Amino acid sequence: MGHFFMSRFYYVRVSFPFFIPFPVPPFGTLGAVIKMKSPIPNRRALFDIGLAGPLAGLIIAIPLIAIGFKLSTIIPYSQGKATALVLSDPPLFKFIQWIVIGRVKEGFDVQLHPIAYAGWVGLFVTALNLLPIGQLDGGHIIYAIFGEKSKKVYLLFLLFLIIIAIFYNIGWFLLIVFMILVGLKHPYPIDDITPLDFPRKVMGTVAFLVFVLSFSPIPFPNLSMGLIDLLKIIVGGR
Repeated sequence: MGHFFMSRFYYVRVSFPFFIPFPVPPFGTLGAVIKMKSPIPNRRALFDIGLAGPLAGLIIAIPLIAIGFKLSTIIPYSQGKATALVLSDPPLFKFIQWIVIGRVKEGFDVQLHPIAYAGWVGLFVTALNLLPIGQLDGGHIIYAIFGEKSKKVYLLFLLFLIIIAIFYNIGWFLLIVFMILVGLKHPYPIDDITPLDFPRKVMGTVAFLVFVLSFSPIPFPNLSMGLIDLLKIIVGGR
């Protein structure tokens, strides 16, 4: 909805957001997509539209995480170890936990309330959208800042995801294939010459920092497996 309202602000014709169901635990959703039906006027509009989605996601996710931590309970680690789904703690998630709960004693763990888990999912999806690649929100932001030079950034982060998928989490190959099918080429705004102003460049830097603080290369450590690990299992089974 952040994209939708910002697009309307710039008189860019867009569809309503299309919800993407993902009925596979533990997510249930992959967010939504929105289709642009008219060109974007300039880089400033492209930047603002690209940033509006992740910003709206953070405005919802951060309070949910804080409220969820307030409702969560502290339990002995051994008590929740057998059944709990282990989540990685990106720095921003960990920081909010420290503010709300404080330091958790050794031998104890936080049993997340469902609201905190929903906030974690929101933070994770926001980080995915901020990946500076192609048609993702981060791709819009990077293109608005660097123009044609953004292709080098796309390829660098695509290589980053491939390395993670090979050594740590094979699940990233799904996103890699999706982005390749959608295409890494970015649509040009009508005015592709006028650069961004300084405040937007600062906001672009902040958006990248939010991505770094929110991104989880291995979101589910106890379920993750790299491509190399999978090949070892296959070869060992033979």
